Amino acid sequence: MVSLTPNPSYSLSIRFQLPHQAGKLALVTQAIANAGGNIGQIDLVEQNRKLITREITVDASSTEHADQIVAAVKALKDQEITVLNVSDRTFNLHKGGKIGVQSKIPVRNQNDLAMAYTPGVGRVCMAIAEDPAKVYSLTIKSNTVAIVTDGSAVLGLGNLGPAGALPVMEGKAMLFREFAGIDAFPICLDTQDTDEIIQTVKNIAPVFGGVNLEDISAPRCFEIEARLQRELDIPIFHDDQHGTAIVSLAALYNALKLVHKSLEDARIVINGAGAAGVAIARLLQKAGAGQIAMCDSRGILSLDRPDLNDQKREFAISQSGSLADAMVGADIFLGVSAPGVVSPDMVRSMAKDPIVMAMANPIPEIQPELVSDLVAVMATGRSDYPNQINNVLAFPGIFRGALDCRASTMTTSMFLEAALAIASLIKPADLAAEFIVPSVFDDRVAPAVAAAVQRAAREDGVAGN
Repeated sequence: MVSLTPNPSYSLSIRFQLPHQAGKLALVTQAIANAGGNIGQIDLVEQNRKLITREITVDASSTEHADQIVAAVKALKDQEITVLNVSDRTFNLHKGGKIGVQSKIPVRNQNDLAMAYTPGVGRVCMAIAEDPAKVYSLTIKSNTVAIVTDGSAVLGLGNLGPAGALPVMEGKAMLFREFAGIDAFPICLDTQDTDEIIQTVKNIAPVFGGVNLEDISAPRCFEIEARLQRELDIPIFHDDQHGTAIVSLAALYNALKLVHKSLEDARIVINGAGAAGVAIARLLQKAGAGQIAMCDSRGILSLDRPDLNDQKREFAISQSGSLADAMVGADIFLGVSAPGVVSPDMVRSMAKDPIVMAMANPIPEIQPELVSDLVAVMATGRSDYPNQINNVLAFPGIFRGALDCRASTMTTSMFLEAALAIASLIKPADLAAEFIVPSVFDDRVAPAVAAAVQRAAREDGVAGN
């Protein structure tokens, strides 16, 4: 396994004191470099004639690597260099939480209070009671999404429970606000019972214009989404399924242009038969893909396997064997599974100009450095490599469009149009092996996706306005 690239998720601040002498700072930076750290900003904190205090930011590749970097600096104590403090910048960023509630109007005097709250608010309550549709124009409902989880499948970390999931849901709420101007709130439920989750979401639904399901394990996530969508009149979106599928399809549209292959004719292997893998396969089929082999930890989902659940059985094929067997002659590999399960030899066995999208996080199914000369297009889920398959390209715009047209549900057409909108933002002249999807910071993305979603919702007859 190639060492991971140092990145900001393992970023440190090291405060140290050293003699006010030329060359002493160079000893520190050299020690960090020798330990494999990436140096960022160097700040002067305090100085006098004898001593200088500085703080340096350093990116590491793991917690263990961070410890090695700190140890390397501490080893300079014989040079009169003293480490004063070490802080984890990621943990510092999360202190006190990442989101809050802010009033949209000032309450400066008695008149303001009388209108915003009692007694004036009573008139507004009565208006909504008489005409429930007014809740969209007179409350936060039209611009608010519930981010619901039970903490059973947090990132790639497993069942961490509701408290362990909360930092992710806070981050998701930030992204909704930053990229689409949507007010979202984390709802971390202390139950993993399917019926209890469904009933709880139904009970809180009056506040929200949509529900984003997140980090709920398969296969329960399929039933929860389907039942909520049937029983509620607001859009329900499981991002681990559909967000991943939409961005994967967008990337494939552009990658296939580069290798001059069609989705209909391409042989596709998907490794990982959980929520993301199943949703990707379903959306690819709707987009025209005809040759999909899906694998789980036991190999190809074959018709002769008695252990398949309903979702896996949907994609069972006559071929049997291992992931390596499935990849022979394949045009496309899509990984939503586990680190390091693909070898260079497996990629070498694929068809000419293969497309490899290894999206396991934080460590992909195969690291790009190992196959850079074997693939035509490479994508991962990481931000430190080109072609990051990141759901933030999809879900803010998806919900922006659904909320703005007051959609009652999500449809496959909305997902397909969203994928096309994302792909279309890469101009033909700019399309390249390392540029098949736009940056998550491209401010055209959410509006383009929202517009596409609204068009599809109206064509499907699910738009409320």
